[in-house]
Amino acid sequence: MKLFVQIPCLNEEETLPLVLATIPRSIPGIDEIEILVVDDGSTDGTVEVARRLGVRHFVHHTRNMGLARSFRDGVDYALRHGADVVVNTDGDNQYPQERIGDLVMPVVLGDADIVIADRQTATIEHFSPLKKALQTAGSTVVNFAAGTDLPDAASGFRAYSRGALMRLNVVTQFSYCMETIIQAGHKRLRIMSLPIATNPKTRESRLFTSMWQHIAKSAQAISRSYLMFKPHTVFITLGLLFALGAVIPFSRYAVLLAAGTPGQHLQSIVLGATSMVGALLSFALLVLADLQRTNRVLLEDTLERLKEVQYGTAAVPVRPGVPKNPRPSGGNRPGPVDRPVPMDRARPAGPADTGLADTGLADVPAAV
Repeated sequence: MKLFVQIPCLNEEETLPLVLATIPRSIPGIDEIEILVVDDGSTDGTVEVARRLGVRHFVHHTRNMGLARSFRDGVDYALRHGADVVVNTDGDNQYPQERIGDLVMPVVLGDADIVIADRQTATIEHFSPLKKALQTAGSTVVNFAAGTDLPDAASGFRAYSRGALMRLNVVTQFSYCMETIIQAGHKRLRIMSLPIATNPKTRESRLFTSMWQHIAKSAQAISRSYLMFKPHTVFITLGLLFALGAVIPFSRYAVLLAAGTPGQHLQSIVLGATSMVGALLSFALLVLADLQRTNRVLLEDTLERLKEVQYGTAAVPVRPGVPKNPRPSGGNRPGPVDRPVPMDRARPAGPADTGLADTGLADVPAAV
């Protein structure tokens, strides 16, 4: 199996050597370990440092595109070059790269499709009490939206199987962390959590300018992802609330009219009519959202098939005593995550196939 460790970087020339020095050179069950640096528009010597330290795989952005785009482009590059497992870590050395072996082992053994490191945020010294509370609240909201039970949904230290990456489609422009969990939860992918201890803080986060901006953007990403998968819950709830808001003033109007109370009671009529319009709009939007959801499912199924053609199918986890690449015994077609992979992987595509500018050394095996 081939492992790609991707490192999104934005001006990380000082901390990148620490990250590269702690990435394992060998992991049980992994035949090849490659390192990919995603340069998100760095203006310092990040790329030169990476080359000097032996990195041979790069994805370059001419300007800062954000963490979500860096993740997508890195995954695309890794899959094109035959990755069976992809680990995402950060260039600021926040995460303990020496735990990569523990992170990928459930994927290698076939026990999980995604493994997410639990930073145990309650124990991080440089996190303020407010930030710890917000991290806990955010994980609770994501778990509710995804139907999962993860203690640290915002952690970016993760391992993904090839099959999981084939099924996930990141559309947000802010951060992939929340969206991939919600998608994985609704697509019934197996997610595990691994407790870790983070490294000492090296710098402030560059993902957001303030905590409140992070909250706002995270809430937007969670809401959009939740709406994609559960439009019925959202719009039926809204429709019933508006309908209740119409029944109450209409009932009041009927009671006042039956009692012969003087006045036209226009307020009740206007409020009831407005609420009734809101209820009708909610149910109309539900129909449209449901059609969009059906269309999304069909498009994602088609996109998964296209990825299989472009990248090749998913590798089979190797367990002790089980031969590699077993053939299906019946006529049933294996599922998208568990189907066997041919021994010959798809031919890696060049920069012209993706629109990404590589260094020209993309096909040279990594030296680290």
